Amino acid sequence: MSALWVIAMAAPGLALASSLTGVFATARRPVPLRFLSLPLFSLSGLAALLCGAMALANGGSATLQLPLGLPWLPWQLRLDALSGFFLVLLGALTLAVGIYGVGYVRDFERGRDQLPPLGAFSGLFLLGMELVLMADGAYLFMVAWELMTLSSYFLVAFQHDHAANRRAAFLYLLMGHVSGLCILLAFGVLASFSGSFAFAAMRAAHPDFLWASVAFALAFTGFGIKAGLVPVHAWLPEAHPAAPSHISALMSGAMLKVAVYGFLRVVFDLIGPLHWQWGVVVLTVGSLSALLGVLLALMQTDLKRLLAYSSVENLGIVFIGLGLSLIFLGTGHRLLGALALVAALYHALNHALFKGLLFMGAGAILHSAHERDLDRMGGLLRRMPWTGTFFLIGSLAISGLPPLNGFVSEWLTFQAALQTWQLHSGLLRTLIPVAAAVLALSAALAAAAFVKAYGVAFLGRARTRHVRRARQVPVSMRVGQGLLALGCVAAGVFPSPFIAWIARVPQSLLGSGLPQAGAQGWLWLTPVSPTTASYSAPGVLFALLVLAGLTAWLVHRGAVRRVRRSDAWDCGLTPPTPRMQYTATGFAQPLRRVFGAWLRVDEQVEIAGSGPRYRLQIADRSLALFYAPVVRVLDRLTRLVTRIQAGNLRVYLAWTLGTLLLLLWVVTL
Repeated sequence: MSALWVIAMAAPGLALASSLTGVFATARRPVPLRFLSLPLFSLSGLAALLCGAMALANGGSATLQLPLGLPWLPWQLRLDALSGFFLVLLGALTLAVGIYGVGYVRDFERGRDQLPPLGAFSGLFLLGMELVLMADGAYLFMVAWELMTLSSYFLVAFQHDHAANRRAAFLYLLMGHVSGLCILLAFGVLASFSGSFAFAAMRAAHPDFLWASVAFALAFTGFGIKAGLVPVHAWLPEAHPAAPSHISALMSGAMLKVAVYGFLRVVFDLIGPLHWQWGVVVLTVGSLSALLGVLLALMQTDLKRLLAYSSVENLGIVFIGLGLSLIFLGTGHRLLGALALVAALYHALNHALFKGLLFMGAGAILHSAHERDLDRMGGLLRRMPWTGTFFLIGSLAISGLPPLNGFVSEWLTFQAALQTWQLHSGLLRTLIPVAAAVLALSAALAAAAFVKAYGVAFLGRARTRHVRRARQVPVSMRVGQGLLALGCVAAGVFPSPFIAWIARVPQSLLGSGLPQAGAQGWLWLTPVSPTTASYSAPGVLFALLVLAGLTAWLVHRGAVRRVRRSDAWDCGLTPPTPRMQYTATGFAQPLRRVFGAWLRVDEQVEIAGSGPRYRLQIADRSLALFYAPVVRVLDRLTRLVTRIQAGNLRVYLAWTLGTLLLLLWVVTL
């Protein structure tokens, strides 16, 4: 066995060991969880990171067959550039999450929550994701996919004392199984043409356009549900806030990207020739997800729900890039298709970094201040300076501001969209600029959402006693956040080396990379050509540092010495109090008026004995439009089925006999 496979097998082995050691943790004996399970969890991430980097460096593919599974369906594993990239993404985030978790789980040692399920299912969750990325056959892929779904269900339901968490876990499990069923049917369509469940056989078979489109529709539905795309996204803002915060970081940062990997594996690798019509569907759904996700994020006052809806937006941006790639590849523009694919992959990596960082920041606030409601926070930067600094880096990155990483991937997506003039179809030359405009609007609204989140939570004055008593979090939690913050800065300031590595994925899948991306050296990024567009992140950083230094010098030399500090004039009223500060609800009010038709707003003023009370609820329209009708139909069907329960044994035996006769008749046809 080669060194690559030794390290690759170490990753799931360490994840399984983390799960087994976590079983022995209790509230009185937390050592197995904090000092055995979580370190093994981090080592599994490190192994995944190393083997993924080696697979990317090799550029080719390596296969391995394990003596597991069924006699006619062994477990087949494969490492190539695509799986290597996502293993790097998963491993980097897992490493930081494992370190962060050592301090975060201390909160659960003092409560009524049981520690063994947390440790056991965290390891199984990681094991499932790693095996999905390594699977080279539909059988192992689906086994690992279900392991990932079921283990994460128990993590979402971890704090099951709350009815909202139980409801979120049930909705997540339901949509997870619908997703798995669609993916299984997609593999069934491909296997009917290849005669095998092995990916190598599916890769060699080329179904006609009709059946390829059926497989695409099933795969896009299945993986789109798991990625949280509109309109099947409603489970995501329910499930992610319910899970422990370090698991939320892993679910949002890594699990959603496993869905992206599955879509890429099936559509770009297994189905066969690509068609631009598929790209139109993906681009449209991605654009709607980006816009609706950020609108709903902007309206939230619960910090973790805000971050969850923001994941809908960012996955929409990833699928905008994938839709552009499908359109360009389907029309014969391989270089532009590779550019759009690299932009999508880079945004997937960036989202894993900054969204993992932001969920960790939310977890740190919850750990120290015991608050998730933005309207009850304030002034946390003084009490939690490290968390405030890291959260600021994540907020700037997710807002797409240079020189951090979120800007680079969104800029690459725009560069791909700006090449629409090379297409001949009038429909496509109209649709893509509209999608680019939606992307620009989403980026602006995302900046507004995180200005609100950071300003209300960390600036101003504390609004509650819990927030006033907040203290700095343990060192391990700061180290975990610091690693991801460093990743956001590195991926933003030095994008050229990252792009060079990511470009090996389209080179492996499509036979076309980005030869001009680093042609001007590591200081410049030129995705198409130096004459078309270029970007120098180190230059932007240098200019910002010079400007900041000059501003600080001018302020220090002149303005501060002449300004007399005193309380602001308040028209003779009482001194300013925390209640006079801008709230998260008030911050979003102008945009709520503008986009009110897109939202389901319930705004009321209740007159009570103690005075008027303002109540605002913003519901997700997808629940009423898509989920509620299905629930009503299922409820009616179950009521019809319950009539069979007559309570008479003879009736039950008659139903059994009738079913057996029907099956025998079907088999003999």
